[in-house]
Amino acid sequence: MRRAFRWLLAACVAIATTSAALAADLRPLVQTMGSGGYAGTEKALNQLSEAGDPAAVPVIEALQAGDLYVRKADGLVVIARKAGAGFALTDPLSGAVVGEAASGAIDKIKINNALRRSISATLGALTLMSPDPATRRSAAEAVFKSRDANALDTLNTAIAKEKDERIRRVMEQARAAVILTAGASEGDTQTAIATLTARGDRDALALLSMIAASGATDALKTAAAGAVAAVEQKLMFWGALQNLWYGLSLGSVLLLAAIGLAVTFGVMGVINMAHGEMVMIGAYTTFLVQQGLRTYAPGLTDLSILLALPAAFLVSGGVGVIIERSVIRWLYGRPLETLLATWGLSLALQQAVRSLFGPTNREVSAPSWMSGAFELGGLTITYGRLWIVVFAFAVFAALLVALKRTWFGLSIRAVTQNRPMANAMGIRTARVDALTFGLGSGIAGLAGVALSQIDNVSPNLGQSYIIDSFMVVVFGGVGNLWGTLVGALALGSLNKFLEPYAGAVLGKILVLIFIILFIQRRPRGLFALKGRAVEA
Repeated sequence: MRRAFRWLLAACVAIATTSAALAADLRPLVQTMGSGGYAGTEKALNQLSEAGDPAAVPVIEALQAGDLYVRKADGLVVIARKAGAGFALTDPLSGAVVGEAASGAIDKIKINNALRRSISATLGALTLMSPDPATRRSAAEAVFKSRDANALDTLNTAIAKEKDERIRRVMEQARAAVILTAGASEGDTQTAIATLTARGDRDALALLSMIAASGATDALKTAAAGAVAAVEQKLMFWGALQNLWYGLSLGSVLLLAAIGLAVTFGVMGVINMAHGEMVMIGAYTTFLVQQGLRTYAPGLTDLSILLALPAAFLVSGGVGVIIERSVIRWLYGRPLETLLATWGLSLALQQAVRSLFGPTNREVSAPSWMSGAFELGGLTITYGRLWIVVFAFAVFAALLVALKRTWFGLSIRAVTQNRPMANAMGIRTARVDALTFGLGSGIAGLAGVALSQIDNVSPNLGQSYIIDSFMVVVFGGVGNLWGTLVGALALGSLNKFLEPYAGAVLGKILVLIFIILFIQRRPRGLFALKGRAVEA
């Protein structure tokens, strides 16, 4: 036991001695930061970068943050932070407290834009040796962007020591960027070109294009030109996949907004112009739930979206039932009058929300599990959009099961196919109408919960999606859920593929022209409903 304790004590002493020795080696370089102006500070930075000691990182971070000062009394370089009426001083290498000073007793070491770039490059080089893998990866990416030639030796050392294959690959790409920028032998440049070709992103394309257009040898120009063509082809492929993902994401949003409209429009033939306001009510319900949790249960704020789902469904569905019982029930069989009545209701609901919440946008923050993004090959996928896609398909599947496997769904399908016969068989069509309208409105409220994460929560929220929702329903086939799914995904993908070439506004116009031409050929949409009442 005593022997083990002696070994532990000896190890601690050795570590402390080594740290003190390293700090002693760095101290003269740190002291030169306080003299010679900008040029002296930059020279000291370059020397610290060449030393490759991570112990200098706190010093450089303090310089970057504007906390590095020189004490006038003895010229000592210190980290100074505000403490009461004066400043608390600490040693930049050891972190030990060295006293306090008034503002007039210290001078800040100033930096300019050129120094800021050197600081970023130096920090990137020094953190290549960090024990934290994420820090090493970030440092390698920083060197790739800065392409600082002073980091080359540190990069070579870090690559030799790196055991994580993915981090080593990023370090090798950073080394290739430095080599192509600073210049090297033809063999090293060829290797760097191959490395950046494998990376295949736009930063790599910019570097390779620079070599292809430079005064390099014919062999290097040929290699660079081939690499540029390969990277452009790769980027085109991933760009098409990225547009496909954007189309799927937009299609899922359109599906959420249109699926409730497909139910009400298909069953009752009501042109509900207030459907967008049901979406808006769902979004404002989400806002109220989140504000209530922040006030009364802050620990549950991260679950506010999940708790808002049933609340938005019930509130929007309840408003839908009230609208059906008070207005819509008197207008069945008169589609133009339902259009005018629901349009007036939409204006009234918008004004009511403006009176209650004001005309300005309301913020609904995303929970932690919906924040951030990840990369899949050349795709960038945000967690928020991914969860919305999953949620849209989950709502579609749940609605499909409800319509196929429940008594209520059987009643809806019976009323859709032949209302007089369903009434004769004892189905209370008036109640089915009210509940169906409430179901469609409730699903619109769920769409509002999802849209609160990607759009502004405002009184005009629903107006942005009502026209697109009608286009999806008509294109897919009125009242057909599978048609709504296919229509939403098809129109979302078509819109996103047209936008890069035609622009957002012209893209929507082209989509509208396409739907008009399509309806001329198939008036009932992609998937027309079957039934005596429908075919009559």
